[in-house]
Amino acid sequence: MTNTLKEVSNKLHANHLVMATAESCTGGWVAKQITDLEGSSAIFDRGFVTYSNEAKQDMLGVSAETINEFGAVSEEVALEMVTGAIEHSNADIAVSISGVAGPAGGTDLKPVGTVCFGWKKKGGEARAETILFKGDRDSVRSQAVDYALSGIIKLIDN
Repeated sequence: MTNTLKEVSNKLHANHLVMATAESCTGGWVAKQITDLEGSSAIFDRGFVTYSNEAKQDMLGVSAETINEFGAVSEEVALEMVTGAIEHSNADIAVSISGVAGPAGGTDLKPVGTVCFGWKKKGGEARAETILFKGDRDSVRSQAVDYALSGIIKLIDN
C-alpha cells in the first residue's frame, strides 16, 4: 500500500468522511485502491466508471452541451462529473478523473497524458485541475490515480 493511499484512508476514517469516485480513463482504479483496504466500507460509498460520454450523462448528469463545447477531457466536464458523484451518492467527498491515457486519442490541444481532475466536498465548491503526465498508458493511469488520491488529502485538510 502506498503512503498516499494509507494517508487517504486514515484521514477519511479520522474525519468520519465517506468518498465516491467518478472515473473515466482510470476505469475504476481509484475505487479499487480504496476498496482493497480493510475497513473500506466505512469510508467508501460507490464508484462510477463513466468511460463513455453517454455514461457521464446518464450516471452523473454531465450535460451534452458541456461535452460538445469543451470535450470529455476538460475541467468543465471533470467539475460536472464530481458534482454528479456527490449528488448521486451518499458521499461527503468525491474525485473525478477524465483523460487521454493513450497511446492514441491525443490532439495538439490535448496530447496523450492530459488528465483532468475534479474534487468536491458536499456543500462546498468543486475545484478542477489539468495535469500532463508522461509515459505509456499504464504509467499515465497510475500517475492519475496517485494524483487523485493526493487531491483528496488536500481537500480533507482544507
